[in-house]
Amino acid sequence: MQRTVASSSHLRRFHREGEDFLSRIVAGDETWVYSWDPETKAQSAEWLPAHSPRPQKAIRKQGAMKIMHVMFFDSQGILLNWAVPQGTTVNGDYYKWILQEKLRPAIRKKRPDLLESGVILLHDNAPAHRKHNVVELLSKWGWEVLQHPAYSPDLSPCDFFLFPSVKKHLRGIRFDSVEHIEAACNQAVRQTDASGVSSGIRGLVNRWQKCKDIGGEYVE
Repeated sequence: MQRTVASSSHLRRFHREGEDFLSRIVAGDETWVYSWDPETKAQSAEWLPAHSPRPQKAIRKQGAMKIMHVMFFDSQGILLNWAVPQGTTVNGDYYKWILQEKLRPAIRKKRPDLLESGVILLHDNAPAHRKHNVVELLSKWGWEVLQHPAYSPDLSPCDFFLFPSVKKHLRGIRFDSVEHIEAACNQAVRQTDASGVSSGIRGLVNRWQKCKDIGGEYVE
């Protein structure tokens, strides 16, 4: 019900405000980047003659070494890609620091008009995002937080677009240090940014519509 209500509300607003609404959305989230991530089935698929036996593929786990990246983007491109230092927990205080010391300055530098028109922040319901100090800071700035139903990665542009787009450049490659993981991730983000990210934000409209049409079920 929450998914249907939220999607219907966002659709009505989009029909009223159009592209102005989408252009103000800044989507953000955290993700782990691993020293080894197996290729997807599509990436590892190989052509074989008819009637050939199916190739044997070992079950491969993600690498033990990993680093967390915090990313934010809008319809024009990547706003922030921040590698969280090893041993740091992304709690409310740290998330507030990222917003205050990294994201807002990045928006001021790259999209000064956005601060004037008003940021609409789209992040999930992780505890760090809902902490009182974070909510208070966003209210002080006048930033709107777009309603996002719980357990809905299919309605999060970071989950259905940005992170898969970045990680496809990293899958199947082994990295032997945190520094190499970070460097490769930064390069993958630049490649993703160069290829265009507007479909990540604009893709929300179709997903809201599908979610509404199918009564809140998960959107593929």
